[in-house]
Amino acid sequence: MANKKSAKKHIRSSKRKWLKNRYILGKMRGALKSVRNAIAAGDVEQAKALMPQAAKELDKAAHKNVIHKNKAARLKSRLMRQIETL
Repeated sequence: MANKKSAKKHIRSSKRKWLKNRYILGKMRGALKSVRNAIAAGDVEQAKALMPQAAKELDKAAHKNVIHKNKAARLKSRLMRQIETL
């Protein structure tokens, strides 16, 4: 356990950041999972309808530095390619 006041403060602030990042990641993963499930089921219309929300969550995560912007772009590109091949 930390002894100094500043170290204790850092532990508290890092916990808050961790919780915020986990929330953003959870929303992003849920949106991705819904699109992937629609693709796996072969439901093109539902996948196309869910894709904008997934792209929005990916962009939010990238904007808040939870994931890298190139990773967000790569995931969006791969999902769109999978939807188009259905």
